[in-house]
Amino acid sequence: QVQLVESGGGLVQAGGSLRLSCAASERTNSTYIMGWFRQAPGKEREFVAVINRNGGYTDYATSVKGRFSISRDNAKNTVYLQMNSLKPEDTAVYYCAASGSVIIRTTTWDYGYWGQGTQVTVSS
Repeated sequence: QVQLVESGGGLVQAGGSLRLSCAASERTNSTYIMGWFRQAPGKEREFVAVINRNGGYTDYATSVKGRFSISRDNAKNTVYLQMNSLKPEDTAVYYCAASGSVIIRTTTWDYGYWGQGTQVTVSS
């Protein structure tokens, strides 16, 4: 069973940057599609970004496209989310997730493994 641990969240001013990391407890490169989701207070958890097994394909939510970048280092069993030009509306708990699906998935129910989340707060 894969265990995921996020880190890198914090408080940042609007326009600033943060880099989130997600460390997996076991080898994920040939097994799991990896995704980032976020949940703001009072809202449903939503898709942010996804990367395929070898890192050759990525997809993003419209709201973050051009500002966020997902990547993975399979040698380190780690996935990253580089977040630039942050906005107050990016404030949320960010979750890393792993999916055993054979195709790219962007819905929460397709991901069987989740981290505990890391808080990102963007001040105006």
